Amino acid sequence: MSTEQKVSPEEQVETAVEAEQVETAAEQVEAAAEQVETAEELNVLERLTKKLTETEEQLKEQKDLTIRAQAFAQNEIRKAGIDAENRRKSVLKGFSNALVPVVDHLEMAISHADKENETLKPMVEGVEMTLAELVKAIGQIGVVQIAPQIGDDLNPEKHQAMGMQVVEGVEPNKIVAVMQKGYELSGGQVIRPAMVMVSKAAE
Repeated sequence: MSTEQKVSPEEQVETAVEAEQVETAAEQVEAAAEQVETAEELNVLERLTKKLTETEEQLKEQKDLTIRAQAFAQNEIRKAGIDAENRRKSVLKGFSNALVPVVDHLEMAISHADKENETLKPMVEGVEMTLAELVKAIGQIGVVQIAPQIGDDLNPEKHQAMGMQVVEGVEPNKIVAVMQKGYELSGGQVIRPAMVMVSKAAE
């Protein structure tokens, strides 16, 4: 006939602690405290309480380390994302700076072409088609034209005033002429402001 082996409270707490079941260990320490009758049992209880306290502190340290590690990882991921986006914008800006003058030259060629000359008409149409495709292409990679209209308010963030003049019937700080279009990235970063002429109040 087999006899059932009795497990001491100390062994029960240590088993729970090893399994990181701190709440269970605390309950067992509390139950043991209610059964203390001798000095020896009191010593056992003190050892159990001390071990439980140490385990709780270790668990707290582990949680703190885990939280810090997670925060560090998230911060590194965020920084990597920002760096990658900055590199992308830098490359895109450099590429755009190389293409923008080409757009300027095509627009200038069209504006100076004799559109009434039938001989030149096919060439002008070809240049217009090339310009349209080029503007479309840079738009697809995130480069947007800044094309202010006559009568728009001056926006210092996107427009560069090349001069000011009095225009009868026009309020101050209104765009009265567009000398050159500007360009910006789709996120709002200006590559080149539009060059404009602005109205001013009569003296």
